[in-house]
Amino acid sequence: MDIILLGPPGAGKGTQAARLQSSRGMVHLSTGDMLREAVAKGTPVGLKAKAVMEAGELVSDAIVSALIGERLDSAGGGAIFDGFPRTQHQAEALEMLLADRDRTLDHVIELMVDEEALVERIVGRFSCAKCGANYHDRFHKPKIEGICDVCGAHEFKRRPDDNEATVRTRMAEYRAKTAPILPFYEDKGLVRRVDGMAGVDEVAAAIDAILDK
Repeated sequence: MDIILLGPPGAGKGTQAARLQSSRGMVHLSTGDMLREAVAKGTPVGLKAKAVMEAGELVSDAIVSALIGERLDSAGGGAIFDGFPRTQHQAEALEMLLADRDRTLDHVIELMVDEEALVERIVGRFSCAKCGANYHDRFHKPKIEGICDVCGAHEFKRRPDDNEATVRTRMAEYRAKTAPILPFYEDKGLVRRVDGMAGVDEVAAAIDAILDK
């Protein structure tokens, strides 16, 4: 089963993708992560991407499609597309990539979020600097203040882009980039929506219900 997960940064796509990988053997294809990995490994596609990024330019659809194609070949249990496609041209390219492998897109699932609540969710999050365990100022504090529940470390960190101005900019970018592809998939009857502000388990159950139909 191949699906697209849509939702702004912080909506929980990564969390849900990890669950689907664990429970269904699907592969999470996050274009941002894949590009960074390809560049780090020095693969042929990664070298092309590195040259483009070092020149300060956007990575072309052709490079991203090549990267997706490479990973699709090893995604026998199904793929979760995250961050691609973002335009109708990319959506059409994805159809071709899948068709070349006798596959079709099964669902486009959008995690619906409330912007104000999402800002609070993202701005308040932090993690253990040693083991990476995740916490939140309001929703998930360490049991003992200043000490990681998992490894006992005393140092924590926050992502530099987890601030209100950046989050609102990313929300606006998401709306601008996602708006063009939703009608494309709605016309095909593929779009389903779930409440991304619900608890992690509730969101997972809603996604499972869609995939099990």
